[in-house]
Amino acid sequence: MERTLIILKPDAVQRGLVGTVLSRFEERGFSIAGMKMVTLSQALLKEHYAHIADKPFFPGIAAFMSSCPVVVAVVEGKDAVQVTRDMCGPTNARKALPGTIRGDFSLSMQCNVIHASDSIETAQKEVARFFKPEELHSYKRMLHDITYSSDEKQ
Repeated sequence: MERTLIILKPDAVQRGLVGTVLSRFEERGFSIAGMKMVTLSQALLKEHYAHIADKPFFPGIAAFMSSCPVVVAVVEGKDAVQVTRDMCGPTNARKALPGTIRGDFSLSMQCNVIHASDSIETAQKEVARFFKPEELHSYKRMLHDITYSSDEKQ
């Protein structure tokens, strides 16, 4: 099964959207393989955003992302990276369609609720950045194959 990282950003935490957003992944049939709340350090932010750390707008992103704890989670399932990206919608909230997480909840380009890995390779790096192997779990979801004993059917 494929795994990808999501980060529920400070705006999601502050607005009480964590459960709402996570439920979309579970409703889609994905498993939450790992989850925790963390405060992002400047060192971790520089590593995570290394591709833009030298841009003039990076200090604003770093200030926002460290303004309160975030929820990091690993979503597991078939085609998790691409399906998660599709569920999130474009980073630019103005272009995100209704029905996507960003289309339904984003307030701006920065306050766009969620980060999601953009490729399988990036997902592997990001998952390892935020989770130790022992913090991740695989389990079977009982979606359609729930069995009942004869006593429970009545």
